[in-house]
Order: sequence, then structure tokens, then C-alpha cells
Amino acid sequence: MTTPTTLAETWTAAQADAPIDPRATPAVQARRDYMRGALDALLHALLTDISKRHEWAGQKRDAETWKRLFVAAWCRARGEQIEMLPALDGHGVDIVFRRTSKMSKAEVSELLDYVQAWDAATER
Repeated sequence: MTTPTTLAETWTAAQADAPIDPRATPAVQARRDYMRGALDALLHALLTDISKRHEWAGQKRDAETWKRLFVAAWCRARGEQIEMLPALDGHGVDIVFRRTSKMSKAEVSELLDYVQAWDAATER
């Protein structure tokens, strides 16, 4: 495949690689993608910062673990059900929760607010 050289070629190549809202113009879709990417970057930066400053259950946790904890807590705060299922290997339980990649921009924004509120309330 050759490298796209025009906006039209770039747009065509991008459509092949990502789900695109057929009603959106390239500029609108690019803006939506940029804003979602910015929210995701902000969320991960905040979670990384929290992972460096806070402990949970007596030890430091990585940003991915914090994300799982926050998504589960945020879902419960919204009245959504969290599934706790027996582990596949028979040892303990696993929590099945929503993935941030499947959330809308509004939901990610709300999750960010939740994380920031928790961080401010627990700051030492």
C-alpha cells in the first residue's frame, strides 16, 4: 500500500482502519476522535498520578488496577450493576465491569469527575 498524499486518500485509508460515523464529515469525525483521545489521555495521566501517590489495600497499585477500581466504583455510584463471577480457575472471584473504550465522551467525562473528586477527598 502506498502512503496517502492527499486529504481524500488519507480519509479513505482512515475509513478502512476505523469505524466512522457515516453522517460525519471528515473534520467532524476527526474532532470527535481528537476529543475522545484527549479525554482518554487525561484519564490515564490522572490514574498514573494517583498510582504514584496513593495505596489501596496496603500497597501501591498500577494505573490499570486503579482504572478497574474506579470504573467499578463509578458504575455502582451510577446505580449500574457490577457482576462478580466465580473465577474460571475456581480460585476466588472476578469482577466484570464496563470498558472505558466502550463509554461515550460524556461518560468518560463523568468518570474523570468521579476520579478527581475521590482524589481530592482522599488527599493527605
